[in-house]
Amino acid sequence: MDRTHPFIWLLCVSVCECWRLARSLPALHGVVQSPQFPQPYPAALSQQWDLSVPEGYQLQLSFTHLDIEPSADCYYDSLTVLYDKKVLAKFCGQENSADGHHPGNRPLLSPGNRLTLVLQTDDTNPEPHQHLGFSAHYQAKDIDECSAPDPEDGSGPLCSQICHNTLGSYMCSCRHGYELRPDQRTCVLSCGGGIFDEPEGTLSSPGYPDPSPHGLACQYVISVEPGFIVTLNFTDSFHIEHIGTQNGPSCLYHWLQVSIPDKEPQKLCGVKSPALMPTNSYTVQLDYHTDWAGLSQGWSLHYTTQRVQCASPSSITNGRVTPNFPQYYYRDYIQVRCDPGYKLMMDGREIKSYASMCQKNGQWHLSLPECHIIDCGEPEELLNGGVRFISGFRTSTFPSFSTNCNEPFYSLLGGATVSYTCAADRTWRDNLHTPSVGQPTMSISGFSEDHGGDKAPDKTIPWQVLLSVDGGRGGAMVIGDRWIMTAAHNLVHQGKLVLKEKVRVFVGDNDAEKLAKLTPLGVASLHPHPEYNNTEGANYNHDIALIKLQQPLTFHAAIMPLCLPPKNATYNIGQIGMVSGFGMKEDEIIANDLRYIRLPVVKEDECQDSVNRAKAATPTEKIPVLTDNMFCAGVPEGGKDSCTGDSGGAYVLKDSIAKRFWAAGIVSWGVGCGQTGRYGVYTRVAKYISWINKTMEDNK
Repeated sequence: MDRTHPFIWLLCVSVCECWRLARSLPALHGVVQSPQFPQPYPAALSQQWDLSVPEGYQLQLSFTHLDIEPSADCYYDSLTVLYDKKVLAKFCGQENSADGHHPGNRPLLSPGNRLTLVLQTDDTNPEPHQHLGFSAHYQAKDIDECSAPDPEDGSGPLCSQICHNTLGSYMCSCRHGYELRPDQRTCVLSCGGGIFDEPEGTLSSPGYPDPSPHGLACQYVISVEPGFIVTLNFTDSFHIEHIGTQNGPSCLYHWLQVSIPDKEPQKLCGVKSPALMPTNSYTVQLDYHTDWAGLSQGWSLHYTTQRVQCASPSSITNGRVTPNFPQYYYRDYIQVRCDPGYKLMMDGREIKSYASMCQKNGQWHLSLPECHIIDCGEPEELLNGGVRFISGFRTSTFPSFSTNCNEPFYSLLGGATVSYTCAADRTWRDNLHTPSVGQPTMSISGFSEDHGGDKAPDKTIPWQVLLSVDGGRGGAMVIGDRWIMTAAHNLVHQGKLVLKEKVRVFVGDNDAEKLAKLTPLGVASLHPHPEYNNTEGANYNHDIALIKLQQPLTFHAAIMPLCLPPKNATYNIGQIGMVSGFGMKEDEIIANDLRYIRLPVVKEDECQDSVNRAKAATPTEKIPVLTDNMFCAGVPEGGKDSCTGDSGGAYVLKDSIAKRFWAAGIVSWGVGCGQTGRYGVYTRVAKYISWINKTMEDNK
């Protein structure tokens, strides 16, 4: 371009218009181009672009094209790059031009988050030119503030301990034992305070065993469950600055204050450890204070908790408190049982049972009951005779009376004088014929020792019944002189009750062949549970039935009744029970001899899991539903189980106090016999005591 008229050029510059584009909003990236790009830019132009990216980033500028008329020092046409009015670069020319200054492919990085571009062109050459101007891309580039040198203003590092670079910013954190101050930069030693709700723990002053920092105001709250009390145990190393006085240390500037509800706060200082400090409270607050002078070496303690203690209950006349503990604590329960012949009374009325819990306030939630003598009522008058009380009526335990006739005109059959005693069940009982229940004359040694099974010795299981229904074999048990208990599915086939003439009952021997040759006992009536409904063979709920005999049994060593479950009968997990029967043996041959096996009670969820696995393994088979009227017994490894032919037989447990066997279960159903991971399922007899008693009472 010809440069022979500089004066005219200066005049032109003086009248040029300067265009400043509106400042763009911060963006993560963008494009900036000369006017009319990619067409040649106009002459006599002065245009400014203010570029910015968000705070915390640097702006990086990269040219994709730059073609501005070249000149020495970019004197005529130029693109100037500025940061806060400071010129960073001035560009003109083409990539390979001799004159000018071209950026090439190297990006330009701003010191901060903004840049200003100014494009200036002259009009000294009015002829058209082919210089296209520029096109550039700008983007935000993250600043690593953590690597930057410390500020020049002397304010120190950005973070006093640990600096973390983040996109567009940074954050500070502290080492263990320190906490970040509100300025989010400075770390100070942590109090380690807060709420401590574990049953035991350790607390100490900040930095212990190093001296405590100045200016502390730390708070520690120990708050455990109500019903527990906290005890503080300070270590021997205890030092909090104090002022010595005639009355002991004065805690003017440094102290540890212990605050217990409903008590005066106590300030601790000095060099003597408080050692063991009971609080008798479930919550304790500790406040540790130091001023900006002095020296305290600090303190440390371990706290423990124990349950609130309740007063030992007083003794009960004609009764006892169980369990008998040396001390009773929060959540402990006690029960009161009356001696035989006495009943529980509270607030003037009789109660069936009594239990009281030690509460969190150290008080029993119920007062103790009393035990009063039971009452069988007035005996009925004897026609043509009289009643004479042998012991005091309503004044002594188990009062008794005897009957006598108006002689010589009347006499008792056999000439015997009959005496009656008020029994524990509140009925008058004669003393002539009281059967022994659940106590065989012969015992199987080591009943609770193992799980073994074998042939039953004679007279050891005298309640065993061999049941034959329509030619099929099952089991049952004697529970009274005219009553047999068995499984309902032995008597109900496809929803219909079998004819009583089809039911054959045999008792009194351990040999099935010998029993089969005897005359079966006559059956008076059959009584399956009214809610038993198993038409499809997959519902064994309420699988229990009673058989009434036509004639009463005469009990002896080989025929004896089994006890029904006691009140509040418990089925303890793992407790060993016994099952007996003439069912199938391990070799799948029906047993001729009565056999028994010992099996433990199984957890309900474990039994349910076993049933679920059986359903999953055989989805096409009908697996019965397990209900709370049932329980399981057996061993997970299999090989020991009740089996075909045992159904209806008894699963018995032994009362550890009365030493009597009682009918805990009835052999009901199972998945296979003795398979691994499978258990036998039994009717829970304790659920049916009311029904059993009512059925026998209604069918005398």
